Amino acid sequence: MAAKALSLFASLRRRLRPGSAGEGLACRLLEARGYAILERNFRCRSGEIDVVARHGDATVFVEVKERSADSHGEGHEAVTFGKRRRIVRAARIYSASRGLEETPLRFDVISIDWSTGEPRVRHYEGAFGEDGS
Repeated sequence: MAAKALSLFASLRRRLRPGSAGEGLACRLLEARGYAILERNFRCRSGEIDVVARHGDATVFVEVKERSADSHGEGHEAVTFGKRRRIVRAARIYSASRGLEETPLRFDVISIDWSTGEPRVRHYEGAFGEDGS
């Protein structure tokens, strides 16, 4: 019974602020791995980037995908070619506006599966390149 209540609470929390629980979890994971979080939810006309971080000399743009069930596949599978292109365009705008044109860019995906009530987190470093593939 407690597990069911916890699952319902987690579901309600995600509906109230979509992505906020998962993005917070993703940021904590990244920080534990030595990343410095630069910005969350960067928005521009080309799209949105969930998390911008610094890791070594690279600026890392992270797409966070959450799933409450596995019926639609894993979260990272939802990052389509079109979504990757929008992320790359937004990353270029972010980089240009911050004077980061000369720094290496990397695109990661963090997939969070909540189907068991406890988060299962997977980090895909370099999930796609600057051409969206």
